Amino acid sequence: MKVNQYIYGLLFAVASIYAYAHDGHRPRIGAPNQQTPTGAPETWGTYCVTELAPLFREALTVYKQDNQLIDKPYGGQFPNIAKFQKGGDKDGPIFRANVLPKIPYSPIPAAGNVDGKITVFTAKKIVTMDPGWPTATAVAVRDGRILSVGTLDDLKPWLDNHPYEINNSFANKVIYPGFIEAHGHPVMGGVAISLPPLTYYSLRNPYGPDFPGVKNPEEMIAKLKEYVAAAKSPDQTILTWGYDSVAMGKKKPTNVDLDKISPTNPLILWDASEHFIFANTAAIKKYGVTNEQLAKTVGAGRNPDGSSNGQFLGAEAAKLIMLKPLSEILNPTQGLYSLRYISALMQQAGITTTGDQFYGGVNLALEDALVKQVFGQPDSKARIVHVADGITFMGLYGNKAIDQAVALRQSGNDQIIFNGVKFFADDAFTSLGMQLEWPGYINPDLYKGLFMFNNKQDFLKAMRPWWNTGFQIHVHSNGSGGNQVTLDALEILQAEHPRFDHRFTLEHFGISSTAQGRQVKALGALVSTNPYFVSDRADINANQIGTDRASLAARMASLIDQDVVVALHSDTPVGVPSPLLEVWIAVNRVGNLSGKVHAPYERVRDVNKAMKMVTIDAAYALGLNDRLGSIETGKLADFVVLEEDPQDVRPMKIKDIGVVATILGGRPTLTSETRTPDWK
Repeated sequence: MKVNQYIYGLLFAVASIYAYAHDGHRPRIGAPNQQTPTGAPETWGTYCVTELAPLFREALTVYKQDNQLIDKPYGGQFPNIAKFQKGGDKDGPIFRANVLPKIPYSPIPAAGNVDGKITVFTAKKIVTMDPGWPTATAVAVRDGRILSVGTLDDLKPWLDNHPYEINNSFANKVIYPGFIEAHGHPVMGGVAISLPPLTYYSLRNPYGPDFPGVKNPEEMIAKLKEYVAAAKSPDQTILTWGYDSVAMGKKKPTNVDLDKISPTNPLILWDASEHFIFANTAAIKKYGVTNEQLAKTVGAGRNPDGSSNGQFLGAEAAKLIMLKPLSEILNPTQGLYSLRYISALMQQAGITTTGDQFYGGVNLALEDALVKQVFGQPDSKARIVHVADGITFMGLYGNKAIDQAVALRQSGNDQIIFNGVKFFADDAFTSLGMQLEWPGYINPDLYKGLFMFNNKQDFLKAMRPWWNTGFQIHVHSNGSGGNQVTLDALEILQAEHPRFDHRFTLEHFGISSTAQGRQVKALGALVSTNPYFVSDRADINANQIGTDRASLAARMASLIDQDVVVALHSDTPVGVPSPLLEVWIAVNRVGNLSGKVHAPYERVRDVNKAMKMVTIDAAYALGLNDRLGSIETGKLADFVVLEEDPQDVRPMKIKDIGVVATILGGRPTLTSETRTPDWK
């Protein structure tokens, strides 16, 4: 695929405008005992896309300005909420509608796929996720949509009257509806996970063997030495992703430690927290970090002589060392490579639709151009659902933000879909920045948790016009404190302006109580949760929040038992999109380090229910179950082909089931076809 270079020239020309629109600090809610410890950076303890986005935005500006650092600091993107609420300003009134316009059905034609001819796919078993017609052995597709499903005999009324062909390529396989990634970040996540990895846990690689993970400093050093040995020159920058300082222990690497690995190659370790950076002396020198900058930047580690110790902790400190190297990879070629990288990962995992739960958070023009190249073509491998970042849209468009979102909703097609808006309550789960209710954290001097708004009224005011207009609202909410603030806000919104089928979704719902689960049900809300909170973090988090709360992270069974719709997601780059692995976690809840079953009564023992969480219920959480998530007449012909049925194997084997192919709009792609970077 070729990128239109003229378009990209315009993109980078306007990058500084977007940085300006996002200028300002992202404030926090909370009493004094909920705030960052004295002397720590404002963004201390976070692991959240809201903290990653500023690096991307400023790096784009740096790229346009020939890598000259800009002076204007950036710590967030919140506009003046009170001003936004006032009607009659120069931007005009906020759009209002009783019912939002329907999301259009306008598929992009694929070659050979709109000729009216019927293609019948046969399989050993087809699991439809339609409870009234649960299994089949043949499905007929025409013009990218499902015509009929059942046995070949069931299809005869169609086949006797129209031309058709039989595709028996998967006759011995199992077909499910295409998997749906309900919550991802394809642009930012793709950039991060396509870098040389230093992750604690294993990391999938679409183009080669999985990265096994580094479990101690010795393994980390050995892997860095491999990257240095493979460098093209002795001064080539080596920018890595995913070093997990929480999992690796209290001692953080310094420039002295990293200088022993290479005194000449600039080494930069981009921590899994997304804004902790560790660098060697060569990197500090190459990217022009001065003692004067260090002295006035909170979170920048210094030696007694005032020089850098190689530790840049927090978003403001990270910008001292990261803007230039990040700008070097935020170019059209690398951006396209990264998005294709994560697209290949998703295809090989059986994903045919991904949510983008931070649309606009980096740069709308850049995101649109990249997404069009990867998701908007007739031969694309998946669909994408953009969920607008509400605060970004308010900052860019003022009182016309909702009008813009409505226009986008109507401008989409079946490949690139616009639906919903997202806000943030508390901070991140992985680095323990989430807000917990009493008794909080075991070590309150180390972790406290943060909210993302100045106060609860601002949180409510930000969501109110979108709610009143009829938008589906998603809220990033991790800790029990964040969940309670979110649920209380929803209760007020419902009392002020009652809505049916609003599908207000709590994204992540990391640490919760049974009372909050019942409140979710009573208010008609949904939950989209991250199962990696169980498998990857429960063993690690027990020492910080207690065994019970750590084990009960990402509740599932107790919610499903109340008929709450629950979807699963990876939240890339928090996790890598792998629906069968996510289902495996939901069914087994096994900790990766201990092998312990965490909160066994929260296991989803009915595998059919677990599979719904990555198919029809994920589609429901994205507001698209009318066209995705099950194999029914009229829906888009999106399928995943598996070697075995997850419902027929031992629960511990689910994650090992092979994904053979995906079928998007009736067009098959074998997973073997996306194993190299030049896939078509």
